[in-house]
Amino acid sequence: MNSRTVELSVGVFVLIGLAAVAYLTLRIGGGRVAASDTYSLDARFTNASGLKTGSSVRVAGVTVGNVTNVRLNYEDMVAVVSFRVPKDLKLDDDTVAAIKSAGLIGEKFISLKPGGSGLPLKPGSIIVDTESSVDLEDIIARFAFGTVDKK
Repeated sequence: MNSRTVELSVGVFVLIGLAAVAYLTLRIGGGRVAASDTYSLDARFTNASGLKTGSSVRVAGVTVGNVTNVRLNYEDMVAVVSFRVPKDLKLDDDTVAAIKSAGLIGEKFISLKPGGSGLPLKPGSIIVDTESSVDLEDIIARFAFGTVDKK
């Protein structure tokens, strides 16, 4: 093989590798080059255990967005979760955000239950009607050690 053929082969191999990396980047990123077709919302939870950046946001079981940030608000000690949803998804100000689990010990995601108030959430709004993550270990410990409330 002459050096020209080797150089051409290496160049084609590198281009195929770059194309594969670009394809995977777009697939993992949800197929969007820019996030201009989405808007950001926040939700306040007393317990956001298991939720992480990249977790999905679902409405009626359909993935519509993803979590962009999970942080602690030091003033009132609650978790503030930021997430993005499509601009064409109109949510009212009485929307409920709940942290759910896919299966018994599956991944955590945010489930949005749209309200019907007619007053739309604006980009950057905070959802305060929330249902926090269920701590499975706490429930099992209560049951196992007899601290379940008897009514």
